[in-house]
Amino acid sequence: MPALDERPYPPEQPDRPQPLSAAEEALVRALGRIMMVLPRTIDADMLRDAHLPLSEYTTLMHLSEAPDRRMRMSELATASLVSLSGMTRIVARLEGAGLVERVRCDEDARGLHAVLTEAGFTRLQQAWPAHLASVRRHILNHLDGADPAALTSVLDRFAS
Repeated sequence: MPALDERPYPPEQPDRPQPLSAAEEALVRALGRIMMVLPRTIDADMLRDAHLPLSEYTTLMHLSEAPDRRMRMSELATASLVSLSGMTRIVARLEGAGLVERVRCDEDARGLHAVLTEAGFTRLQQAWPAHLASVRRHILNHLDGADPAALTSVLDRFAS
Protein backbone atom coordinates (compact mmCIF):
# COMPACT_ATOMS: atom_id res chain seq x y z
CA MET A 1 0.00 0.00 0.00
CA PRO A 2 1.46 3.43 -0.88
CA ALA A 3 2.22 5.91 1.87
CA LEU A 4 -0.64 8.29 2.61
CA ASP A 5 1.15 11.20 0.94
CA GLU A 6 1.61 9.15 -2.25
CA ARG A 7 -2.03 8.15 -2.75
CA PRO A 8 -3.55 9.64 -5.87
CA TYR A 9 -6.36 12.17 -5.75
CA PRO A 10 -8.21 13.39 -8.83
CA PRO A 11 -6.70 16.69 -9.98
CA GLU A 12 -10.18 18.22 -10.22
CA GLN A 13 -10.60 17.80 -6.43
CA PRO A 14 -9.34 21.13 -5.07
CA ASP A 15 -10.40 20.42 -1.46
CA ARG A 16 -8.41 17.25 -1.14
CA PRO A 17 -6.99 16.54 2.32
CA GLN A 18 -3.41 17.45 2.97
CA PRO A 19 -1.15 14.39 3.11
CA LEU A 20 0.20 13.45 6.50
CA SER A 21 3.80 14.13 7.32
CA ALA A 22 5.85 11.20 8.58
CA ALA A 23 5.54 12.57 12.14
CA GLU A 24 1.76 12.98 11.80
CA GLU A 25 1.41 9.46 10.43
CA ALA A 26 3.48 8.09 13.32
CA LEU A 27 1.28 9.98 15.81
CA VAL A 28 -1.97 8.69 14.28
CA ARG A 29 -0.68 5.12 14.33
CA ALA A 30 0.59 5.43 17.92
CA LEU A 31 -2.79 6.78 19.05
CA GLY A 32 -4.51 3.86 17.31
CA ARG A 33 -2.28 1.38 19.12
CA ILE A 34 -2.90 3.09 22.47
CA MET A 35 -6.68 3.07 21.96
CA MET A 36 -6.58 -0.68 21.37
CA VAL A 37 -3.85 -1.83 23.77
CA LEU A 38 -4.27 0.36 26.85
CA PRO A 39 -7.81 -0.67 27.87
CA ARG A 40 -6.98 -4.33 27.30
CA THR A 41 -3.79 -4.06 29.34
CA ILE A 42 -5.46 -2.31 32.27
CA ASP A 43 -8.36 -4.77 32.11
CA ALA A 44 -5.93 -7.70 32.28
CA ASP A 45 -4.22 -6.14 35.29
CA MET A 46 -7.57 -5.53 37.00
CA LEU A 47 -8.70 -9.10 36.42
CA ARG A 48 -5.41 -10.53 37.66
CA ASP A 49 -4.88 -8.25 40.66
CA ALA A 50 -8.41 -7.27 41.75
CA HIS A 51 -10.60 -9.95 40.11
CA LEU A 52 -12.77 -7.16 38.69
CA PRO A 53 -12.98 -6.27 34.99
CA LEU A 54 -12.20 -2.68 34.05
CA SER A 55 -15.76 -2.21 32.76
CA GLU A 56 -17.18 -3.08 36.18
CA TYR A 57 -14.58 -0.99 38.03
CA THR A 58 -15.43 2.00 35.83
CA THR A 59 -19.14 1.54 36.49
CA LEU A 60 -18.61 1.40 40.25
CA MET A 61 -16.32 4.44 40.05
CA HIS A 62 -18.90 6.56 38.20
CA LEU A 63 -21.61 5.55 40.65
CA SER A 64 -19.38 6.40 43.63
CA GLU A 65 -18.91 9.92 42.25
CA ALA A 66 -22.61 10.54 41.48
CA PRO A 67 -25.01 12.33 43.85
CA ASP A 68 -26.50 9.76 46.23
CA ARG A 69 -24.31 7.19 44.42
CA ARG A 70 -27.03 6.76 41.78
CA MET A 71 -27.29 7.41 38.06
CA ARG A 72 -29.84 6.78 35.36
CA MET A 73 -28.78 3.77 33.34
CA SER A 74 -28.51 5.86 30.17
CA GLU A 75 -26.29 8.45 31.89
CA LEU A 76 -24.12 5.71 33.36
CA ALA A 77 -23.72 4.13 29.93
CA THR A 78 -22.71 7.49 28.43
CA ALA A 79 -20.25 8.22 31.24
CA SER A 80 -18.72 4.75 30.88
CA LEU A 81 -18.55 4.95 27.08
CA VAL A 82 -20.62 1.80 26.51
CA SER A 83 -23.97 1.18 24.88
CA LEU A 84 -27.10 1.06 27.00
CA SER A 85 -27.42 -2.67 26.34
CA GLY A 86 -23.78 -3.15 27.34
CA MET A 87 -24.37 -1.20 30.54
CA THR A 88 -27.47 -3.27 31.26
CA ARG A 89 -25.31 -6.42 31.12
CA ILE A 90 -22.59 -4.89 33.34
CA VAL A 91 -25.12 -3.71 35.92
CA ALA A 92 -26.86 -7.10 35.88
CA ARG A 93 -23.54 -8.77 36.79
CA LEU A 94 -22.87 -6.20 39.51
CA GLU A 95 -26.42 -6.54 40.81
CA GLY A 96 -26.01 -10.31 40.97
CA ALA A 97 -22.94 -9.79 43.14
CA GLY A 98 -24.82 -7.37 45.41
CA LEU A 99 -22.65 -4.41 44.38
CA VAL A 100 -25.38 -2.41 42.61
CA GLU A 101 -29.15 -2.21 42.79
CA ARG A 102 -31.56 -1.12 40.08
CA VAL A 103 -34.44 1.05 41.22
CA ARG A 104 -37.23 2.81 39.34
CA CYS A 105 -36.76 6.54 38.80
CA ASP A 106 -39.13 8.60 40.93
CA GLU A 107 -39.56 11.19 38.18
CA ASP A 108 -40.00 8.69 35.34
CA ALA A 109 -41.47 5.28 36.12
CA ARG A 110 -40.07 3.88 32.86
CA GLY A 111 -36.47 4.77 33.72
CA LEU A 112 -34.09 2.94 36.01
CA HIS A 113 -31.34 4.16 38.28
CA ALA A 114 -28.29 2.10 39.11
CA VAL A 115 -27.45 2.60 42.78
CA LEU A 116 -24.12 1.70 44.35
CA THR A 117 -24.55 -0.43 47.47
CA GLU A 118 -22.26 -0.29 50.49
CA ALA A 119 -20.82 -3.62 49.35
CA GLY A 120 -20.19 -2.06 45.94
CA PHE A 121 -18.40 0.90 47.48
CA THR A 122 -16.29 -1.45 49.59
CA ARG A 123 -15.46 -3.52 46.50
CA LEU A 124 -14.43 -0.36 44.65
CA GLN A 125 -12.13 0.63 47.52
CA GLN A 126 -10.58 -2.85 47.47
CA ALA A 127 -9.96 -2.70 43.71
CA TRP A 128 -8.66 0.88 43.68
CA PRO A 129 -5.00 0.02 44.50
CA ALA A 130 -4.83 -2.41 41.56
CA HIS A 131 -6.30 0.21 39.22
CA LEU A 132 -3.93 2.89 40.50
CA ALA A 133 -0.91 0.62 40.08
CA SER A 134 -1.93 -0.29 36.54
CA VAL A 135 -2.60 3.30 35.50
CA ARG A 136 0.73 4.42 36.93
CA ARG A 137 2.61 1.54 35.27
CA HIS A 138 1.01 1.83 31.83
CA ILE A 139 0.34 5.58 31.56
CA LEU A 140 1.77 7.94 34.12
CA ASN A 141 5.25 6.41 34.37
CA HIS A 142 5.68 7.06 30.64
CA LEU A 143 5.01 10.78 30.93
CA ASP A 144 8.32 11.86 32.47
CA GLY A 145 8.79 15.56 31.85
CA ALA A 146 5.32 16.00 30.34
CA ASP A 147 2.86 18.50 31.76
CA PRO A 148 -0.21 16.41 32.73
CA ALA A 149 -2.54 19.44 32.67
CA ALA A 150 -1.41 20.45 29.17
CA LEU A 151 -1.66 16.88 27.90
CA THR A 152 -5.16 16.58 29.40
CA SER A 153 -6.16 19.78 27.61
CA VAL A 154 -4.96 18.40 24.28
CA LEU A 155 -6.64 15.01 24.80
CA ASP A 156 -9.92 16.62 25.88
CA ARG A 157 -10.11 18.34 22.50
CA PHE A 158 -10.46 14.90 20.86
CA ALA A 159 -13.67 14.20 22.77
CA SER A 160 -15.31 17.60 22.31
